[in-house]
Formats: sequence, C-alpha cells, structure tokens
Amino acid sequence: MSVGIDLVQLSGIRESMATFGDRFLRRVFTEGELAYATATPELAPARLAARLAAKEATVKALDLAERGVGWREIEVTRSPSGAPGLLLHGNARAAADEAGAPALSVSLSHEGDYATAVVISLSLSSLQEKS
Repeated sequence: MSVGIDLVQLSGIRESMATFGDRFLRRVFTEGELAYATATPELAPARLAARLAAKEATVKALDLAERGVGWREIEVTRSPSGAPGLLLHGNARAAADEAGAPALSVSLSHEGDYATAVVISLSLSSLQEKS
C-alpha cells in the first residue's frame, strides 16, 4: 500500500490563472476537469486546486516523479454520486500497471485558502499476499 498527500493554495491557482490564463489551465487540466471546475465560476479556484493536489498526491502514491508523466495524464473524475475518482492515461496508466496498482482511491477537501487531496494505492501483490 502507498499513500500520497498534497496541499495547494487557492491564491496560487488564482495567480496562475491571472498570469498565464488558458495556457496554464490547458497544460494542467483535462477538458472534463475544466468543464466541472468552471461550471460554477466562484468555485473554480477551489475545485482546480483540489484537482492539482490530487494529481500531486497521485505522483507521490505511485512514485511517478521520474517517469515523465504529464499533468493531463492524471485526471480527476466525478461519479454521479459526486464522489471523486482518478482516471490515468498514457505513462501514468503504464506506471500504475507496472506497479500492480490497478485502482486508486482519492479524497479531496478545500477550506479557506487551501485544498488538499489524499490518494491511496493498494498493489495487487499485497492483495494476493492477504488471500
């Protein structure tokens, strides 16, 4: 089992949005993430910060720092119930498969000027050891 956690400051997201605009948003977030976050403009910085924290926490949980994974290869999804999920693409998916970590669990939260995320990965080998 591995865990990743990250904390992102909303004011930093606001600053990046103001300074780099669409270039920043499209480099870091998928179309689905942007559609959800900007559906309620006043909540966009908090929603984007939580998603960036989830991407960073995923990098930590799967030890992806040296793998050349792009931000958009880690996508935060939303189930019909509202629960967050993770969808991995490209190098991120390949790394998770190599690590035997087919599924990840994510939790997001934001309060005040901060957003946080925790990602938990349980490898297949550890599941097989328990059975």
